[in-house]
Amino acid sequence: MTRTLLRGRTLSFTRRPEDVDDLAACRFEEDGGILIENGKIKAAGGFAEIVAAAPDAPVIDHRPHLIMPGFIDAHAHFVQMQVLASFGTELLDWLNRYTFPEETRFQDAQHGRRIARLFLDELIRQGTTTVAAYCSVHKSSAEALFAEAEARNMLIIAGKVMMDRNAPQALRDTPQSSYDDTEALIAEWHGRGRGLYAVTPRFAITSSPEQMEIAQALMRAHPDLHMQTHLSENHAEIAFTQELYPWARDYTDVYERYGLLGPKSLFGHCIHLSAREADALSSSRSVAVFCPTSNLFLGSGLYPYQEMRRRAHPVRTATATDVGGGTNYSMLRTMDEAYKVIALRGEKLDPLGSFWQLTRGNAEALSIADRVGTLEAGRDADLVVLDANATPAMKVRMERIATLAEELFLLQTAGDDRAVAETYVAGRAAKSALTDA
Repeated sequence: MTRTLLRGRTLSFTRRPEDVDDLAACRFEEDGGILIENGKIKAAGGFAEIVAAAPDAPVIDHRPHLIMPGFIDAHAHFVQMQVLASFGTELLDWLNRYTFPEETRFQDAQHGRRIARLFLDELIRQGTTTVAAYCSVHKSSAEALFAEAEARNMLIIAGKVMMDRNAPQALRDTPQSSYDDTEALIAEWHGRGRGLYAVTPRFAITSSPEQMEIAQALMRAHPDLHMQTHLSENHAEIAFTQELYPWARDYTDVYERYGLLGPKSLFGHCIHLSAREADALSSSRSVAVFCPTSNLFLGSGLYPYQEMRRRAHPVRTATATDVGGGTNYSMLRTMDEAYKVIALRGEKLDPLGSFWQLTRGNAEALSIADRVGTLEAGRDADLVVLDANATPAMKVRMERIATLAEELFLLQTAGDDRAVAETYVAGRAAKSALTDA
């Protein structure tokens, strides 16, 4: 049995905060302790209480830093590391000019293994301990990502994309090959270590009706799996989808007709939904994934975050980097951009709500809140240690900060990987291990 006791200022959420003053939604300890046993949280609370119950546990003192559950990224493309910051196009042109040529390189399994390693390294540097990731069409790319995650004991949700049309020939599978490859990957990797599989039709444009039927068959055969795809990111994408599926009432109806809506269905973007589409997502408990940096970078639009939450029938929402359309791996930077998107729509997102979303909120949206997202006993010990004095600019601002909410907002607005003092994955100090390697 391995035991470690972390000491620091600890913060977790019991529910979504109602506003910036709703500290009743938080569990905050100025001098807190988190006891870790065999990769899980054994106990959390005041340090004096925890150390009294485990006096022999080695103590790692992170004071005055803030210890929180690790960040969760609900949508990213690991195969797009080398298209990040590609200039000058909107979604469909960006895919054809940059993304598809880059993803063709994943025919080389060795290339896939290298990028998988670098991708997970980068997430850990940023304090992200869980990701829902898209691989390329190649089975070997998914194998590489799952193997890297298993080696780190890291919780991921991932799948090889299914795409049999409107892409270069080298990136097309077939309905049958996508079924066979996905079934083999599920059998090999779903539930192995901390890996979870997601059936991943890239989006309706690149999947024929026959392949959409295959995705439906896979979800019927494996109802515990996640499903991830894209929806209503860009006006040209919506128009093209309606040309390809003229019988559909709208873009969402394509996925609805093929039985792909549900509580573990993750729909990237969802910027331009009609009221009917939002109601369909709500009634099925599907998840809209807000990707602010990519939405701004590609000029796609402004996701109505607060409106989706306040609807008579709310839509469950997660947040994500969407690397490589997204321009940063940091979930702190992501929530900074989210704040600005919401401000452009005439509203605000308070810092307590932001950090709830990064942790418990995204865990709930991804249906993994029984495993991660809080500091409750029994949860996996995925943690991030945050330093609000990490840079000279942050340090001088901290001289005038008096409340927890102000500190969180500084971390969100000015923080990046430098503000992440340590990242723990299943109880193991993972960021410092990268630095020492």
